[in-house]
Amino acid sequence: MSYPPTSDREEFEEHELLSAENGHDHQRELSDAELRAEEAEREDLMRRYEDFSTVDWIQDSLLERTVQSKGPTNPIVARLDRIDGIFGYIWRLIRKGLEEGESWVVVTLVGVTIGISAALISIITAWLSDIKLGYCTTGWWLTQKYCCLEITKEFESCAEWRRWGGVWPFGWIAYILWAGIFSFSAAFLVKNFAPYAAGSGISEIKCILGGFIIKGFLSVETFLIKGLTLPLAIASGLSVGKEGPSVHVACSIGNVVARLFSRYDRSHLKMREIVTASSAAGVAVAFGSPIGGVLFSIEEMNQTFSNRTMWRSFVCALVATFTLASMDPFRTGKLVLFQVSYDRDWHYFEIPAYIIIGIFGGLYGAFVIKFNLQVAAFRRKHLANHGIAEAVTLAIITAFVGYMNRFLRIDMTESLSLLFRECEGGGDHEGLCQTSSQWRMVNSLLIATVVRTALVVISYGCKVPAGIFVPSMAVGATFGRMVGILVKAMHTSYPQAPWFAACAPDAPCITPGTYAFLGAAAALGGITRITVTVVVIMFELTGALTYILPTMIVALVTKAVSDQFGGGGIADQMIRLNGYPFLEKEDKEDTTDKAFIEPIANVMKKDIIVMAATGVPLQQIGEMVQSTSYQGFPVVKSESDRTIIGFVRKNELRYALDKARRTRNLSSNALCTFQHTPPLTTDKPSAPEHLQRPDIVIPGRTGSIFRSPSMGAGGFARRESGVEVEEVDFGEYVDEIPLTVSPKMPLEIVLQLFRRMGPRVILVSDQGKLVGLVTVKDVLRHEVVEHHRHTRLTSANTAGISPITPRNPYTHSRDDSSSTAGGGGWDLGFGHQQDAIEGNGNGLEIALEEGFAWLRVQGSRVYNVLYDQWRNTLGRGRGRDRPNMDFDLNEE
Repeated sequence: MSYPPTSDREEFEEHELLSAENGHDHQRELSDAELRAEEAEREDLMRRYEDFSTVDWIQDSLLERTVQSKGPTNPIVARLDRIDGIFGYIWRLIRKGLEEGESWVVVTLVGVTIGISAALISIITAWLSDIKLGYCTTGWWLTQKYCCLEITKEFESCAEWRRWGGVWPFGWIAYILWAGIFSFSAAFLVKNFAPYAAGSGISEIKCILGGFIIKGFLSVETFLIKGLTLPLAIASGLSVGKEGPSVHVACSIGNVVARLFSRYDRSHLKMREIVTASSAAGVAVAFGSPIGGVLFSIEEMNQTFSNRTMWRSFVCALVATFTLASMDPFRTGKLVLFQVSYDRDWHYFEIPAYIIIGIFGGLYGAFVIKFNLQVAAFRRKHLANHGIAEAVTLAIITAFVGYMNRFLRIDMTESLSLLFRECEGGGDHEGLCQTSSQWRMVNSLLIATVVRTALVVISYGCKVPAGIFVPSMAVGATFGRMVGILVKAMHTSYPQAPWFAACAPDAPCITPGTYAFLGAAAALGGITRITVTVVVIMFELTGALTYILPTMIVALVTKAVSDQFGGGGIADQMIRLNGYPFLEKEDKEDTTDKAFIEPIANVMKKDIIVMAATGVPLQQIGEMVQSTSYQGFPVVKSESDRTIIGFVRKNELRYALDKARRTRNLSSNALCTFQHTPPLTTDKPSAPEHLQRPDIVIPGRTGSIFRSPSMGAGGFARRESGVEVEEVDFGEYVDEIPLTVSPKMPLEIVLQLFRRMGPRVILVSDQGKLVGLVTVKDVLRHEVVEHHRHTRLTSANTAGISPITPRNPYTHSRDDSSSTAGGGGWDLGFGHQQDAIEGNGNGLEIALEEGFAWLRVQGSRVYNVLYDQWRNTLGRGRGRDRPNMDFDLNEE
């Protein structure tokens, strides 16, 4: 139903009230199906208040079990369930089978939709990428590959394919113009229609799977805009990939499709299963790796992965991959363009080169993560309102520089396809495999590696759909291919060396394409800090068991190097930068860290706002709800007696207040109680001073708005005209069994409670008395403050200076106090990673700020000069009288 209630609903309630006031004794008995329908309406309305809050997995699980135990809400289905005999038995078997099969129907629909969207995105991306270089005279809709199909070899041009302008300068200018147009279109659509479509989305999806609610992030608008702008962003030439955004698009599809079924729409737990399965399918269609997608959802995305979720993820990934293979977007039988196969074996003397590639992958990941976070801080500080201009500028710079290099000019997936290939399998592109041009290729590959790394650092995070998986793989592939060419050159120069004795004399010994393949695996592992998933994805890309051992060696070396820098992958770092309430899967193994063994009393929030169980004015409760950003309030007996009664959540309290305010004859001085009053057994009116006859308002669970002591469960009460409602009971909205711990409980155990049980807030009680509460955000705040204090003390002792007290990374947010007092007003600002940037040195950010100021000064100076020349050209002579602004600009 709609909210607020429709006019029909209001007329129905008014009719019931009038009939009660006229003295009719008839009470309407609501059926069980109607009660369940109204309770479902209540749950739907309360979800409107959940944005930027967290899911209480305990309450959600109990709610789901309660709904299942109550049976169907449809009165026809409920009546059929009560049929006895053979027909009733057969009906119940059919209904049970339909309910169990509903989840697989949803998973199948999600997989098919993800496969279709992935195929369309691949086709559009390939066409837009080729449009920058030229057009086909036989059909404008054809890419270069299909325009020259069966005429020339792959990646070679033909007469039917015309390059823009015909000669080099015009083609270069057209290349830059198309890049600017594509980037502007993508950034404009994202900014004006779906801001959540910007970026990768994996960090936010991890938080959503962990219980953080971000409304609109997986909506239809986000899916449509991201699916439309992702090909534009890739075709613009920006050093961003489509694999991360593909996961976001897939999860949006899963959310949209599952919302069509009430069973998933009402349950966060079941929706989490579908979103997890969708993330697996997104990786599966992005890399052509269904098993790798399932492992990615286990290793990277979901913290609580059950066997049921794993099976649904596997089925969803399988269906999505099968759909993509059926559509065959590349007309080659391959799921992705850079799929390749190797038929040669590797040699043990190549292991040192593999180790070098692994070291490069770890260093690359650490470098990009560190400096990209500083660029993100600079972007948030200076470019927050200039997303379109930033995207266009980056695209033009990338096109300007990339056109000069053969490996930067073409699309990244095409570049990976070229670099992965064996020289005998069509991989000799522009002399890539020729011995005479090997040093020229080494220079080009080295330049492409350095330039692409710099472009990834500054491009990832701009306001267009932007992933980092394929750009990192492209960087690793160029470096690996460079290493492979050098090893091959060594073998060519010294074929009789003892370490080359294993090579066959009549067959190629070194395959440079395999080095590019391993370099891509190393860079991907370095930026994501995952190992098993990378190995399996690379295995499914090649389909060869031969190179599993080299891939494992590279992945382990990369992981070992990356762990020396700590901090997790790029997704985890972005979560910390944004300040999302997300706990890692595992505790740190640092035994010297005493932050996790101290009692929770040192972490909990003591200055909290509570609700007294009785005597609170309804108006005061409304003001507290409206003027605070708390997500809930502990309920105690009184201000003086803090015996815990329970915990009331803000979304339920808002719903109850809205429903109570629609009560007729509600007194302006009505009081609220959070202790449910049992109905009386007598219909005699009590003394006026006790006010027992006026209705007690208990919105919600029974399906009625007004209830008096004279009525039974499920009926409407009689009302005497002129009597005001002076007491409101919200006891049904109080969680009377909140999770509580002792103040002496170690922080490590509290962390395990948050991870495994998923509560929104944990109350801290001493012999039943409330002494404080703790949320995930309190734990994160304590952890980062202790980390920075330890870092500052260590650096101060080393340098011989006095330590500086670290700034609390959450205090700048308006939601700081709310995170503890009410259980979750989350900080969406810089988060505590910003302090890490400041503490570890922000040289890149300072350099960017200085460069930004210099550009502004020089731009103003150029403008003044051009303006003077223009005025002088017109003959007005005002340019000579214009004061010189150089001094002022330099001072500025």
